[in-house]
Amino acid sequence: MNWDWEKLQKQQQGRKGGPSKPPGFDDFNQQFEKLRRFKFPGWKLLILAAFGLWLISGVYIVEPGEVGIVKRFGEYRDMTTPGPHYHIPYPVESATTLNVERVRRVEFGFRSLNTSRSGFQQGQGRNVPNESLMLTGDENIVSVQFIVQYQIKDAVNYLFNVFDQESTVKNAAEAAMREVIGRSRIDRALTTGKQEIQAATRTLMQEILDNYQSGIRIENVQMQNVHPPDAVVDAFKDVASAREDKSRFINEAEAYRNDILPKARGRAARIINAAEAHREATVRKAEGDASRFLAVLKEYRKAEGITRKRLYLETMEEVLSSPDAEKVILSNEALKQSLPYLPLDRVSPKKTAPAKTQ
Repeated sequence: MNWDWEKLQKQQQGRKGGPSKPPGFDDFNQQFEKLRRFKFPGWKLLILAAFGLWLISGVYIVEPGEVGIVKRFGEYRDMTTPGPHYHIPYPVESATTLNVERVRRVEFGFRSLNTSRSGFQQGQGRNVPNESLMLTGDENIVSVQFIVQYQIKDAVNYLFNVFDQESTVKNAAEAAMREVIGRSRIDRALTTGKQEIQAATRTLMQEILDNYQSGIRIENVQMQNVHPPDAVVDAFKDVASAREDKSRFINEAEAYRNDILPKARGRAARIINAAEAHREATVRKAEGDASRFLAVLKEYRKAEGITRKRLYLETMEEVLSSPDAEKVILSNEALKQSLPYLPLDRVSPKKTAPAKTQ
């Protein structure tokens, strides 16, 4: 209820013999009058302070390694470099900063429990089979765990062309890896083909993201753990052991072959060379004997007696000069009276080869 105190005072003053004023009534009336006449002087100052704070809210700082994207009513307007900058405050303009030098990491087939700021794994993680199990080109199932490292190469495309950047990278990486694994055999995925698979996946991922104009550059694709599914790992181990035994047997056979064949070729070459040398020596000796015989025959036809005598003397000279020949000289009369015999006791027995022991 609103009281008109002035009117009430006049009515009380006009009454005669009316009731007296309550104690403190005049002090209350004075305080109320002061309060009614009081006008707050700082509302303009509050408005100015609020407007100043609104203007200051347009100041933003871009850290080193970052870029600033200024949007006006949600539309791209400008890109700024590291340092302090200003934009028209919200809701007219807004600014977003993106670190374009940081290497981001996405995991597939597993999740790390703890990861430090530097990106190194601090503890074991959990497996995600629905991401890691893939079908190879030879219709085998293999579990592939890998990571993808990427950077922002175009901040505008990264911010405006893709809604969920990490999910886009994840989907593109999984699709690329499944396609590459689907064209490869399981042996290459488990052993020697990892480098080629990583390179092919990185190239295919970059093509997919470039088609989306995502502004993302793939730095590296690294396969962490590639193994058969747990349900068939024992069978794969048996197959791998059999293949290792096969390779070992082949290597041993090749080593034995490489040891035997050079020796056999060497012996064969030595025998062939000796036979050729013997043939050459025999042919040359025969040719020399034939030439010498023809020369002697030519001289013999010129002087038969002299040539016969010379041949006899040369033969006797050769026999008598030989130290190995045992010589017995007899006259014609002694020869007629002696009995020729064969000295068997002086003939050396033939050496027999020792029997081979088995």
